[in-house]
Amino acid sequence: MTFDLFGTLVDVDRQEDPGAAVAAELRAREVAVPDDWHDAYRELHVDAERGEELSLVAHVAATLASRGVDADPAVVSDAVTTAFDPDDVRTRDGAAEAVAAAADRGPVAVLSNCSVPGLVERTLARSDLDADRFDAIVASVDAGWRKPFDAAFEHAADALGVDAASLVHVGDDPRADGGIRTLGGTFVDVSDVPLTELPAYLEAES
Repeated sequence: MTFDLFGTLVDVDRQEDPGAAVAAELRAREVAVPDDWHDAYRELHVDAERGEELSLVAHVAATLASRGVDADPAVVSDAVTTAFDPDDVRTRDGAAEAVAAAADRGPVAVLSNCSVPGLVERTLARSDLDADRFDAIVASVDAGWRKPFDAAFEHAADALGVDAASLVHVGDDPRADGGIRTLGGTFVDVSDVPLTELPAYLEAES
């Protein structure tokens, strides 16, 4: 089984203006943020195929470079990391029990769309979930592809050593998380089967 993270297992406060948050952290590190940052941040600076996930760190570095700003990669990485680091991670009701029930039946992974390197792992560490319950933690920035694209689910399946068609993916977004169905897998929408009811659901399906 695979679980989406944000909006499924945990809730966090999202940045209302990601570009402004990154700019503030860059300025705090004495990086010369361009005057037209608001526009520059929204421009495409790195070519990618549809569905391909690129690191936000790479995007920010390319945005600065497009305006002639040569910034230390480590400084850019630290600024992006800090801008999105969650202060308040709220574990959803039934999440721990749902993951435990899944782990009792086979390998389990987190499969999350996230372009900030390390954010999924840091979020899990700050939640009430036991990271050791997961056999793999897959973020789209590491897999290179976002859900609902097949490659994201295939990456998670490979990490668990199973066929993608055998995956049961639990999530809150029918468009993104429901992509598993194109590979023959099963999508469980937490709007239909809340995490508190997932153990009973799995018992009934086994």
